[in-house]
Amino acid sequence: MAGSKEIRTKIKSVENTRKITRAMEMVAAAKMRKAQDRMRAARPYAEKIRNVAAHLSRANPEYKHPFLVKRETVKNVGLIVVTSDKGLCGGLNTNLLRLAVNEMKSWEGEGKGLLVCPIGNKGFGFMNRIGAKVQSHLTGLGDTPHIEKLIGTVKAMLDAYVAGEIDAIYLSYNHFINTMKQEPRVEQLLPLTGEKMGTSEGNWDYIYEPDAKKVIDELLLRYIESLVYQAVVENMASEQSSRMVAMKAASDNAKSVISELKLVYNKARQAAITKEISEIVGGAAALE
Repeated sequence: MAGSKEIRTKIKSVENTRKITRAMEMVAAAKMRKAQDRMRAARPYAEKIRNVAAHLSRANPEYKHPFLVKRETVKNVGLIVVTSDKGLCGGLNTNLLRLAVNEMKSWEGEGKGLLVCPIGNKGFGFMNRIGAKVQSHLTGLGDTPHIEKLIGTVKAMLDAYVAGEIDAIYLSYNHFINTMKQEPRVEQLLPLTGEKMGTSEGNWDYIYEPDAKKVIDELLLRYIESLVYQAVVENMASEQSSRMVAMKAASDNAKSVISELKLVYNKARQAAITKEISEIVGGAAALE
């Protein structure tokens, strides 16, 4: 059995760890509320522009945007992976990257080329480790993401799509359901279809000013950016929720470990006291 001094040192170490995890839990809880508010605030805009883009996909203007044209054969696929910059958030990134890797293996098995665009330090490091071909990347978004930072990274993938270097783009992120549940997803980003965007059947048409090409180009670009931004804020809300839960579990486990160590310490202390008493009684008996 370990000595009393060694056990006291272990108890002190675990108590210090528990203080850290408790502090991280409270910080994550505060950030989680802000991240959830930001996510909910972005949803109405994303939903509205989705409806407009969905109607536009069924319109019959004189100009057909490349984002709305489905390629006959898909030779190369682009994948945008949204992860966190920091760890200590449970299995959030692991589950997402496992799903992304399964999809990547499926595409490679079909003989398709693959370009990836990781957003977040964890995803970028992982893609480099597995040797994936990185088209563009973005790290260091912080706690408050700005769409201006995302535009350049996303545009590199969109330009590759328009140039024909890739024939489909998918978006992978953690969808926030509630504090205890986050769902990793892989969704098709391009090409856009009315069925994918949930619009009803029927013909839609608009009057375009100044011209159809300029309006549609700007609208669909904003739409894609809003989808990626929504995925980022959803992932951030999921990250803070997962971190809060993970740190609470760590704090609870530390509390259990401290209780067990204190029990071991008390047993060791009692054994030492019993031994000393026995030695004293034995010495007194010898003197008699």
